[in-house]
Amino acid sequence: MITVLTGASAGIGAAVALDLAKRGRQLVLVGRSPERLAAVAQGVADVTGRAPDTVHADFAMLNDVRRLAGELLDRYERIDALVNNAGVMTPRRERTPDGHELMIQVNHLAPFLLTNLLLDRLKDSSARVVTTSSRAARTGRLDPDDLSRDRRRWSGWLQYGDTKQANALFTVGLARRGLAATSLHPGVLKTGFAAGTLYMKFLTVVPGLTEPPEAGASRIAHLVCEADGVDHPGRFFSKNVPARVPKTMSDPELAETLWQATLTATGLPSN
Repeated sequence: MITVLTGASAGIGAAVALDLAKRGRQLVLVGRSPERLAAVAQGVADVTGRAPDTVHADFAMLNDVRRLAGELLDRYERIDALVNNAGVMTPRRERTPDGHELMIQVNHLAPFLLTNLLLDRLKDSSARVVTTSSRAARTGRLDPDDLSRDRRRWSGWLQYGDTKQANALFTVGLARRGLAATSLHPGVLKTGFAAGTLYMKFLTVVPGLTEPPEAGASRIAHLVCEADGVDHPGRFFSKNVPARVPKTMSDPELAETLWQATLTATGLPSN
C-alpha cells in the first residue's frame, strides 16, 4: 500500500511517517529539506528495517509541485493514499515567486495542484486523500476572489484560518468528485509549528494545553488506514470522530467556487 506523505521532514510529518511505517505502509516521503528527509527516512528504517522513498519539493514554488507530480506518476503505477500534510504559519506577509501569499500557496494551492495532477492515478487506485486542516478553519472568512488577502485586513492568524478553511472545502470538493477524502484537526501539538508567535509560545509553556506530535500522527494514520477514511467522504474529523462544522467549512457551493478559483490560481484547466 503506497502512501505519499507531504510535509514529512519534521514535526507531525515525521511522526506520521513512523506511525504509518509501523502499520506496514510503503511510504514516499516528501519535504523541502533533503537532509531532514534523509534523517526521517533513516529513523523509519532503524525501527522498521525498511527505508522509505523520499522526494524533495518546495511547495513555495508551484513548478516544484509540478515536477513532484511528474516524478510520482513516473515511479508509481498506483498510489493508495495521499496525505496532504505540508503547511506553514507565519505572522509576516510573504509572497512566493509565483505571486501568491505564502500560506495560501503552501497550505492550499500547492496540495490542490498536486492532488489534481495525480487525480486520475488516485481514482484508478481507489485512493484515500487525507488533508491536515485545523480547528482554526472555524475562524476562516475565505474570499475565493481574494485568496492572498490583498484587499482585506492582514493578520497572519486570520490568513492561516482562511487556508485551513480552504483545506476543509477542498476535501468537500474532492468527495464530490468521487474521492475518499477527509480532513482533520490533528490537535494542538508540541512541535516547531508557528514557533515565532506569542500564541504558540503560550500554549507550549502552559502544562496540559498541547499534546506530543505522536497524538496527531495517530489521528492522521487512522484516516489513512481505518474505515473512517472511506466511510465519511468530505467530512472534517477531530479526535477520530466526524465533527460538526460551520457552513463555511462544508458548503458545497462555496467549495465549488473555491475549486474554480484555485484552478485559475494554479493554472489548471477548468473542469
